[in-house]
Amino acid sequence: MIEKKEKYNVAVAGATGAVGRKMLEILQERRFPVDRLKLLASARSEGQSLDFNGEKVIVEELRHDSFEGVDIALFSAGAGVSREFAPSAVKSKCVVIDNSSAYRMESDIPLVVPEVNPDAIGEDPGIIANPNCSTIQMVVALKPIHDKFKIKRVVVSTYQSVSGSGQKAIDELKTQTQELLLGNESNPNVYPYQIAFNCIPHIDIFLDNGYTKEEMKMVNETRKIFNDDSIQVCPTTVRVPVFYSHSETLNVETEGPVTASAVRELLCAQAGVSVVDDPKNNLYPLAIVGENKDEVFVGRIRDDISRDRAVNFWVVSDNLRKGAALNAVQIAELLIAHP
Repeated sequence: MIEKKEKYNVAVAGATGAVGRKMLEILQERRFPVDRLKLLASARSEGQSLDFNGEKVIVEELRHDSFEGVDIALFSAGAGVSREFAPSAVKSKCVVIDNSSAYRMESDIPLVVPEVNPDAIGEDPGIIANPNCSTIQMVVALKPIHDKFKIKRVVVSTYQSVSGSGQKAIDELKTQTQELLLGNESNPNVYPYQIAFNCIPHIDIFLDNGYTKEEMKMVNETRKIFNDDSIQVCPTTVRVPVFYSHSETLNVETEGPVTASAVRELLCAQAGVSVVDDPKNNLYPLAIVGENKDEVFVGRIRDDISRDRAVNFWVVSDNLRKGAALNAVQIAELLIAHP
């Protein structure tokens, strides 16, 4: 485990990307005890400067020797970069918290959501994997239900914002919306089809079983996080014309008898969850309300009228915050809080 200090040397790999910038923002907001900060990115970003705690920090090119003297490295530069450079960071005695898919399903690497399985970190981690954004918000909401009633099956449909695809996708939604409102054509570049005023049931590549890679991440990561391969997950992931925050509808079947009122009570007490569930007054989680918030918002909690031992509910969370940057920083906080 990391040596206890008053302050820690921290590196952010992929610092100029959307998640990297959000990591910096959250490190500041949560007053993480940073001594020396290294901002790392590709050669084309070298020399840029980013603000941190009122000072300009120069971006350096990510190299294999970038981690000497670094205690914790937050990676958000893509799976290929993580596979290439994370082992070098570990050799430098740096703990890597990786936001990519590179190491999530490696059996000897913990996949962690602090509100769900903090003990998975272990005593001497080298690399800790951050789950996929859509998985994180789902398992935070599922945690108390699984603990109390044991989940048998989850049917989940996602409504995922374009920020999950990066800045180019955000720009494409803006441009397409403007062009189409003016009556002009707007050709897609990031997605295979127009995203403005449209929904695309296709995130990541299709696999041989007919599901996408994004969908199978939700299956496999959920089982690993809960350490329970018996949980059945049936996902459909959809890209929608929303800038920030992912939304999900969940149908959860349990082994023990379950009711909506019991689930509501559990979720109200769950760390990291905010219950917004007053349909009589049209109160339920919205993507625009979840934007730039830390919580996982849950509402529309109701009994499944088609079968026993099942409930339905709606989950919203900011995919760049809890779905990526915040979760990584929370893992870092667990590392330094360890006795």
